[in-house]
Amino acid sequence: MRKAVFEKSEQTADNTALFHVIDPRAFKRQLLDELCDLATRVRTIAKHSAGARFLQDMLPHRRAMLYFTQPSTRTFLSFNNACHILGMRTSEIRDRSISSEVKGESFEDAIRTFSSYVDVIIMRSREPGRAAQAAQLMDTIARPIPIINAGSGRDQHPTQALLDIYTLDRSFSGRGGIDGKVIGMMGDLKRGRTVRSLCYLMRNYVSMRLVFIAPSHFAMQDDIKMYLREQGIPFSETERLEDVLPELDALYVTRMQSEWDSPNESRDIDFTPFGVGVKELGILKPEGIIMHPLPRGDEIDPSVDSDPRAMYWRQERNGMWMRAAIFLKIFQLEKSIQQLDPEDFSIQITGA
Repeated sequence: MRKAVFEKSEQTADNTALFHVIDPRAFKRQLLDELCDLATRVRTIAKHSAGARFLQDMLPHRRAMLYFTQPSTRTFLSFNNACHILGMRTSEIRDRSISSEVKGESFEDAIRTFSSYVDVIIMRSREPGRAAQAAQLMDTIARPIPIINAGSGRDQHPTQALLDIYTLDRSFSGRGGIDGKVIGMMGDLKRGRTVRSLCYLMRNYVSMRLVFIAPSHFAMQDDIKMYLREQGIPFSETERLEDVLPELDALYVTRMQSEWDSPNESRDIDFTPFGVGVKELGILKPEGIIMHPLPRGDEIDPSVDSDPRAMYWRQERNGMWMRAAIFLKIFQLEKSIQQLDPEDFSIQITGA
């Protein structure tokens, strides 16, 4: 078995090794901290034209496949642009009907075909477990390439969880980091793969607590709550945001995941108590933050956008930098970035 991050597998003795990115449960604190540092270094270097050219010379010999058979805007664009930042060329399939699967080609044969042309496959699918299936296939062939899970059914979205950790880490950088914070998750928690994946990463932080805020029908599922209990992570549940909002350091808001509806599942649910507007801003801590994986519906009023505690647009952009860091780590180029002083590029420019 290659040094990798697999679903339901342990990391190797090197806790920062990275190959496949399938399941957030495999990530440990050392690797999370390194990826956050890498993302910050990349974004700092990219601010300068000399730095941007340096980054584009990192992976011009690599090719990436974006295999997105489920609709996506932010995840697709951030992966695509992360590739371009590092000079990597991209190919894409965004509709299964234009691939040979429509002719009856098996999923395994399709993935094997893609691997003949590219060096990494980033995939998003409506069916759960597809990325893990592709990773398992790769580990049986002569030329395995990394598989990155960009969203798997209602189950996992590991790179979203990584960018969320990065957003939390940057937001709390002057307040001791994520350790010791109270993080609320609100909305459709039953079917929200972003909050599920983020919960798995919480085991890496100490003295923190989770608060789940959702209508009872869309409460966090038992498998996540069982995991949190096993990891000793305290959590509570409520349907009343106003009762818990004053104690939150971060509120992670999600929309109603209507694309997963069984007939009439969400039609009769009143979702209005699970939103953020001017009233809620007056209750939230002055140093608290509001996050959202986007796209949003009515759960965050646009008037909130101008409040400095609204982090969701920064969170969106953070995805591009975190995904660039993931590529650097997968292709073992992190030392080329870590050994640099990013400010050297600004010196080159001002001295030119």
